Amino acid sequence: EMKKAYRKLALKYHPDKNPNEGEKFKQISQAYDVLSDAKKRELYDKGGEQAIKEGGTGGGFGSPMDIFDMFFGGGGRMQRKRRGKNVVHQLTVTLEDLYNGATRKLALQKNVICDKCEGRGGKKGAVECCPNCRGTGMQIRIHQIGPGMVQQIQSVCMECQGHGERISPKDRCKSC
Repeated sequence: EMKKAYRKLALKYHPDKNPNEGEKFKQISQAYDVLSDAKKRELYDKGGEQAIKEGGTGGGFGSPMDIFDMFFGGGGRMQRKRRGKNVVHQLTVTLEDLYNGATRKLALQKNVICDKCEGRGGKKGAVECCPNCRGTGMQIRIHQIGPGMVQQIQSVCMECQGHGERISPKDRCKSC
């Protein structure tokens, strides 16, 4: 039933059919995405829309049992984009050069993918789940600071630099 209702609303508010309702279409799609995925629905029930946006790695505890979830496999995996940074270079030109369409040569340095490992950083299949953070990219330490009081410290994993994966030193690419 939910799928039928989603399709009906999606057709009604699709930007191609209804250009002014693009935001409504996004909301409908996000709602369906959450309701159709049991894990996302549970996250939403515990922490609302903010919990979905944070991917379950929010700071506080929703219930007293959440501290145990953090010990035994809770927390979300950090997503990292592998896109390079934008390059900004200042170039001085005159108004006349712009008007006439003058061309200038610009020398840049850029990183290229290694030929030996094809950008993997090591042998094929050498990437393993980080044993320190169990693939989450985050290290969570809990210290008892007094009777009945604990302190949770969440930080980027130092072993994998927040990627959740690592390559052992013996399998790393020697070229790059």
